[in-house]
Amino acid sequence: MRERDIFSWNAMLSAYCAADKLVEAHMLFDEVPERNVVSWNNMISVFVKNDDHHKALDFYMMMIWEGLMPTHFTLASILSACGALLDVDFGRRCHGLALKIGIDHNMYVGNALLSMYGKCRCISEAVRAFADLQEPNEVSFTAMMGGLAETEKVEEALEIFKLMHQKRICIDSVSLSSILGVCARGGSGESGFSHWNDSLFAKVHGQLIHCLAIKLGFENDFRLNNSLLDMYAKNSDMGSAESIFYHVSVPNTVSWNIMIAGYGQNYQIEKALELVERMEFSGFEPDKVTFINMLSACIKAGDIALARQVFDKMACPSLSSWNAILSGYSQIENHREAIMLFREMQFRNIKPDRSTLAIILCSCAGMGLLDSGKQVHAVSLKSAFHGDMYVGSGLITLYSKNGRMDKAMVVFDKLPELDIVCWNSMIAGFSSHSMDKEAFAFYNTMRGRDMSPTQFSYSTLLSFCAEQSLSSQGRQIHAQILKVGYVNDVFVGSALIDMYCKCGDVDGARQFFDMMPSRNTVTWNEMIHGYAQNGYGDQAVHLYHYMITLGEKPDDVTFIAALTACSHSGLVDEGLKIFEAISVEHKMEPLLDHYTCIIDALGRAGRLHEAELLISSMPCKNDPVIWEVLLSSCRVHTDVPVARRAADKLFSLNPQNPTPYVLLANVYSSMERWDDARAIRELMSDKNLGKNAGYSWIEYNNWKEDVGDGESYYAQS
Repeated sequence: MRERDIFSWNAMLSAYCAADKLVEAHMLFDEVPERNVVSWNNMISVFVKNDDHHKALDFYMMMIWEGLMPTHFTLASILSACGALLDVDFGRRCHGLALKIGIDHNMYVGNALLSMYGKCRCISEAVRAFADLQEPNEVSFTAMMGGLAETEKVEEALEIFKLMHQKRICIDSVSLSSILGVCARGGSGESGFSHWNDSLFAKVHGQLIHCLAIKLGFENDFRLNNSLLDMYAKNSDMGSAESIFYHVSVPNTVSWNIMIAGYGQNYQIEKALELVERMEFSGFEPDKVTFINMLSACIKAGDIALARQVFDKMACPSLSSWNAILSGYSQIENHREAIMLFREMQFRNIKPDRSTLAIILCSCAGMGLLDSGKQVHAVSLKSAFHGDMYVGSGLITLYSKNGRMDKAMVVFDKLPELDIVCWNSMIAGFSSHSMDKEAFAFYNTMRGRDMSPTQFSYSTLLSFCAEQSLSSQGRQIHAQILKVGYVNDVFVGSALIDMYCKCGDVDGARQFFDMMPSRNTVTWNEMIHGYAQNGYGDQAVHLYHYMITLGEKPDDVTFIAALTACSHSGLVDEGLKIFEAISVEHKMEPLLDHYTCIIDALGRAGRLHEAELLISSMPCKNDPVIWEVLLSSCRVHTDVPVARRAADKLFSLNPQNPTPYVLLANVYSSMERWDDARAIRELMSDKNLGKNAGYSWIEYNNWKEDVGDGESYYAQS
């Protein structure tokens, strides 16, 4: 029998590779007596095709070691592998070799270079590779659009598509899908559009491309329809998405998943659940993506209980699913459940990533679990995530919230790379512990290192100035906000109003409030509460009614602010009307704070009997705060029977609380019933109960004097 030549061997090898029989292909490759470049190309391409990119690079290196020169097919496959692995260094070496052997202008190599640089986010090199192409084709343009979109240069990506159309380059369904992916970014919040309304701008372009697809005859293309679904869903146009979805002859699992994710993104959780049921009824089995989309939809809608049900149905949850449910619990501040789930992750030997550790550190910080946080810190050291910015920011928050700013500083100093979140975490930590000097020094250092403060940076500092009544520093921050252009940001604006109000400059706060181009509920609440704090009850109530007239929806805090204003300004009847409106007009259940405010208003006005009747009808009548408010009012109106009943209730709720004893003694003292007052104080002494000492401070020439318990000290602010 005649011996096989190299052509026969390669033909058999190609057949195995075409059939994706990797094991047989590998065994045959090892038997080939004299392998040539075609033999190696077959193996490299099949590894790339099956996503075994590391193996492809290993075979390429062995091929070079044997002294064989790669062809344009070799480099095209290897550059594809480099792009998938984001290994730009290996890709650059291949680029150098292509230049050396003169195949860099080959269309396959050029497109592969362009795609590789784009995936690795080296956009300037991708642009050069695109410019070097003598006759770019549809693959070149599509790769260039994808690379620009990856680096958030989406307007440039749209310009490339326009250029492709102008040059009459063949536009196929892949090109259209790619540019629709760019438009989808506008609605998902990932866009790089410079327009004020990214979603509208992206949607309009997406609609134009939809029209072009119909004109070119691609309306029945399966992949393109899924891209259209994704574009409309991410731009919150579920009506258009539904129209396409219901006209698709046979939607696949990807189509169902896009629609489920779209409903979830738009808070339509009922429709998402309904679609999952229809998906199963239509014979499609929900996959991992379906469950993750449902999980995300539930979390976005705030239904963590339903999210947990979805999570528990997953046979083998992915790390992304674990992170999603952990994040959900963290967002609603159910930190205990998040920590319990993290422990279950460890029992299942699921290795956490940086997102997992950052979430759990946040939960440990929220619960004040310093020791547990230290254990997570140890896990991060073991997993080599301690130098990660996200984990580092979580560690800073953990230590700062537990009063260990020294430890937070050590973590901060050891981070190899710092982003604005790390700086903000340190500033927030100093602010929360009233370390004003350190907070402002850190802020100035951050600016000195060309790190631009964010809205959070300014909001944190303004909140700190508000709490400490540092009006001069607050005005300086305001000037910087004006300079950098954040003055129209609604969150920064709300913090500015809060700062001016708490520093006593209500007129300045109202002037800024009236100039704001847009306001949210928090902004209205800050201004109403500012009036209430400073004794301008009439203006607070007027602003509350003006807010309702404009159609703004009040929340719980709005009612607290309005009721506080009524209480402090003696507007009892107005307060009762607002209190009644909570349930009657706004269909909300009054909270304990609302009851506290209205009882305080009744008590201040001497309507103690009405206050008692209201307490008796409350769902939370055993809360001590309510009775303390009532007892405090009895001193002004010298009503001993009510005072005694309120005090007895407080004694039964918490015998070790000194507050009711002090308040009752003060009632007796105000009526000059000294023997009764003395008896109460002797009872306190017998029970070893003492009143906590208070302190106050004043600001003078940027210095703060704190006075407490007969002592004073100076601290620079």
